[in-house]
Formats: sequence, C-alpha cells, structure tokens
Amino acid sequence: MNGASGAGVGRAALDVARSATIAVPPALVASWLVVRQGAPAEAVWVLGLSLVVSIALAWRARRGVARRLRTLSSVLASFREGDFSIRARTARGDALVDEALSELNQLGDVLREHRLGELEAWALLRRVLAEVDVAVLAFNDERRLRLLNDAAAKAVGKPAADILGDDAGALGLADLLEGEAPRIVRDTAALGPGPWELRRGAFRLVGEAHTLVVLSDVRGALREQEQEAWKRLIRVMGHEINNSLAPIQSISQNLRSILARPELPDDWKPDTQSGLEVIGRRAEALGRFMTAYAQLARLPSPRFSRIDVAEWVGRSAKLEQRVAVEIVSGPDIAIVGDPDQLDQLLINLVKNAADASLETRGGVRVRWSVADGKLDLIVEDDGPGVSDTANLFVPFFTTKAGGSGIGLALARQIAEAHGGEALLRDRVGRPGAEAVVRLPVGS
Repeated sequence: MNGASGAGVGRAALDVARSATIAVPPALVASWLVVRQGAPAEAVWVLGLSLVVSIALAWRARRGVARRLRTLSSVLASFREGDFSIRARTARGDALVDEALSELNQLGDVLREHRLGELEAWALLRRVLAEVDVAVLAFNDERRLRLLNDAAAKAVGKPAADILGDDAGALGLADLLEGEAPRIVRDTAALGPGPWELRRGAFRLVGEAHTLVVLSDVRGALREQEQEAWKRLIRVMGHEINNSLAPIQSISQNLRSILARPELPDDWKPDTQSGLEVIGRRAEALGRFMTAYAQLARLPSPRFSRIDVAEWVGRSAKLEQRVAVEIVSGPDIAIVGDPDQLDQLLINLVKNAADASLETRGGVRVRWSVADGKLDLIVEDDGPGVSDTANLFVPFFTTKAGGSGIGLALARQIAEAHGGEALLRDRVGRPGAEAVVRLPVGS
C-alpha cells in the first residue's frame, strides 16, 4: 500500500510540475512587465495569485485528459488480449478525446462482430470436416501434423490427440507431401486399404504456411466405373456386330434364294461372287475391329493407309439393303485413314439415315466434296429430321425404340481419332437430316 501511495503521490507531483510548465512562462513574462513598469505591490500579489490559479486549472485540465487517455489505453490493451467487450465511457470534456473514445467503441463493435464470425466459421468448418467421409490433414512448413478430421484419424488408425504435432515422416505420410497431385495413391502402409485419390493445396493459418492434404477413398467409384465400362463395352460390341451381321445375313439369303432356283439366271455367278466378297471382306474387317476393341476395351488407335473415297463409299453403302442408297459422285480423291474404322463410321451413318428414311419411305444419298484441305462427306436422308440436337452424340442416348445410342457416338469418336469431326443437322429448306463427316485430306 505504501508503495502504491508513494507512486500516486509522485505521479500527482509530476502532474503539478508539468502543469506548472504550462502556466509559469506566461506568468514570468507578466511579472517582468509589472516590475519594469513599476506597478504597486498589490499588483504583484494579484499576479502571484493568478499564477497559482493558472497552475491549478492547468493541472486539473491535464488530469482529466490523462484519465481519458488511460481509459483509451486500457481499452486498447483489452482489444490486444482479444477481449472486445470493454467499452470507454464518454462525458462532457475535450471534444477531440470524446470523439476518439467514440471511434474506439465502434471499432470494438466491429472487431467483436468479426470475432463472432470467425468463431462461427471455425465451428462450421469443424462440423463439415467431421461429417465428410474424406480424410483431411494439414501440415505446417516443418511437416508436422497440425489438423486432421475423424476420417483421417480413422484412416491412419490412431486417435487425433495422439498424433497431432507428429512429423509426417514418423507417421509414414511423407509421400503425401511429395510428387504430383492429384493422383491415385495405392501403396501407403500408414493408411487403410485404398486406393486413395490424393489432392493437395496451400493455405495460411495465423500467418504460417500450411499444406492441406485431402484423401478420398475411390474404391466404390472405381468399382462402379469398372462395371459401367464392361456394360458399355458389351453394348458397343453387340451393336457393331449386329450392324454388320444384319446386311451379311440379308446378302447371304439373297444368294441362297438365287442358288435355290431351278434355273440360274445368266448373271448369277458375278452376283454370287460379288456378294461373297462383300461378306468375306466385312467379316474379316469386323473380326479385326472387334479383336482390337476387346483387347483394349476402347477404340483402337487408327492404322493409317491410303483410302480411295469413291471405293470407301461404294463398299460401305452396298451393305444397306433396306432402302435405296444413291451415291452422288464427287471429286476423285484419296485420304489417309484406318479402312476398318472408317468403314464402321460410314456404315453407322448410312444405317442411321436408312432408319430415318424408313419412317417416310424416302431414300438415302451419299455425296462428298473437298474444300480448304478438308473432305466433307455427307449422308442425307428423307426422314422426319432431327428432334434433339443437344444429345445426339451422347453415348447411349437414342430416340429410336430398341436403339442403343452407340452408332453416332462411335462415329464421332472415329472421326475425331482421324483428326476430323462429325455432326448431324437438319437439311435446309427440305425435310430430313444430314450427317456431315469432315476429315483432313493428305498424309
């Protein structure tokens, strides 16, 4: 108590001395003037009394300002400690000091709102991390674990409280902080059975750089993708086999009916030979195509060779027997491509056009032209036209009863594998639609 009292007395004496420094200089000047002018003794006493009063008033004013400045300092110290509930009380006094205290109170309100928002955001983040079934870990620059959720603790097989602060290497997780990302992680002894999809990111927490690691268990997704891939493979293979077997069966029946006649027509031998050549060539090409497709479970890479466009169109259009397919001759030109794949492309487009023309009993025409180093091959039909252009090339989307939705998608895939494109659109000013295949000309 004595120490505190002494400090208070000393502070008061210091305040008086500082106040005197304000009032004494003008009083000394006034005393010098009084003495020089020879004023009476009463004036000297009045001057001395005025000096004492001035010192008292200055000390009182300074004491009030000091008290408010100490209040301001205390509030700022509370803010520094994270306590934003303290407020400064304003009263009649120095308007500038009161304005400063008012601004300080408003600053406290803003900081308090920010702190509440920060606390709510952290609470939401913790809740989200607890609910998601992906493992989330955060490491600082020293590769020490600073944050993990329940899914991560479960994957590591240790309680979160036991491993927070541990080194990534000691936990067997150093590989997660190295190498490319995103990637699939399969052989990680520290984690449970994978595979895991690894993603990384960077963030700063309290001014310190951290690395965020997110691990997703993709076993279920991979199983679904594998099943879907098998389904698609089976559907595509079945679709392509049926597309080729149907005309082969039609041609073989026609040949059998010719050979079954009591008297063979004069041109039976060329027709038979031509039909058998078509069947053999198509069966051989289909066998090569399906073998490669089954081995790779995807479209084989094209095996490029020189292809005469007129011959290509002729042999592919000949397989369609349900409607009349007219070939409109174009320029004499050859392209470089995979004969088997391009045959399959054109067979699909002609079949699709024939399906549409059967609804209106119309025909199908195939024509081609060359412009700007590109071959434009057009298959047009007299059908009802295109009803949904947005989904025509989406795999397995079909508008036909019993359709598989494979033909157009595969046609586009083959065209793109050859550096070209395929599209289907309505004919301008006429009923029906036209499929356009644009392929590069030359090697």
